[in-house]
Amino acid sequence: MSHALPMSAPDAAPRAPRRVPPAVSAVLLVLSVAYPVVVYLALGHVGPRWIALLLVALALARAWLTREPFWLVAAGLATLLAAAGFVGDRWAPLKLYPALVNLVLFALFASSLLRGPSVVERLARLREPALPAAAVAYTRRVTQVWCAFFVVNGALAIATALWASDAAWALYNGGIAYALMGLLMGIEWLVRRRVRARIAARERAGDADA
Repeated sequence: MSHALPMSAPDAAPRAPRRVPPAVSAVLLVLSVAYPVVVYLALGHVGPRWIALLLVALALARAWLTREPFWLVAAGLATLLAAAGFVGDRWAPLKLYPALVNLVLFALFASSLLRGPSVVERLARLREPALPAAAVAYTRRVTQVWCAFFVVNGALAIATALWASDAAWALYNGGIAYALMGLLMGIEWLVRRRVRARIAARERAGDADA
């Protein structure tokens, strides 16, 4: 799985993403999302060294476009995986890339809980700058849930890369993982509506008592 959450460090001014043609961004997004499928289709037809070059190109392109430090780190780690696959002409290191993405995202979300504000709070403030205290607490809980998701999903990505068949690896990391992410996002959206309604009701009650 591959994700892009362009969030800067709390004490640094956010850098604007580079302006690139929409078609280029769309191609990079499709290739990133479809990486497990591309690897599966390449098995037996294309050598792992070619996919290793593709992996480096995708990781560096994402880091260059987003201009975010954590994706630069991800690009460096992806380059190490690609180098291992290239030198050894092996698929195993290349199949660990989805697990690497989960590790990077976990580090991003977890570090935001320690330093604040949380990733989800930052995203929420883009639409609603004046968040009440109850909403801030909720965004922190949601960030914690995503941390747990990245741990579990990353562990499954490693397990499928090391012990599952190539088809099972591609199915999980190229399909099931995204479905689970979509399910979690849908559940959070439903819960968020209830939380927002509850916060609004408390604010109305407070105004009435004032």
